[in-house]
Amino acid sequence: MTEIAFHFNAPDKLAYACRLLRKAVAGGARAVVSGPDDMLARLDQQLWTFSALDFVPHCMAGSPARVLAASPVVLAVDVLQAPALPVLVNLGDLVPAGFERFERLIEVVANDEDDRALARGRWKHYVARGYAIVRHDLELKE
Repeated sequence: MTEIAFHFNAPDKLAYACRLLRKAVAGGARAVVSGPDDMLARLDQQLWTFSALDFVPHCMAGSPARVLAASPVVLAVDVLQAPALPVLVNLGDLVPAGFERFERLIEVVANDEDDRALARGRWKHYVARGYAIVRHDLELKE
């Protein structure tokens, strides 16, 4: 069964995703990131520029097979079109279709009320299907 974690109170979802992915890749993990097309385009740009010293290798889900095989991070609007890597990071508003193909799902939630309300709906969806959820409050870590 997929392990699900919610990372709440991210002041900037994309900046947090960049740091999270940098840490994951440094630890040898491979991940798919899901979200709306415009958000993934911004994340793509930020993964190139968020740090002067770090680069997180990544590609889009529609990339050639050799590029997908070499990229530890794959950005995908449609998770079902992405390879089933161990980790799925969701930046979107909805439950990603096919999330159960992944060993772990990380839901990144901003600290604004709209994003929190949408996250509550996803939380309820997972709980109703018997998933145990781990909660990480990013505000408390600061």
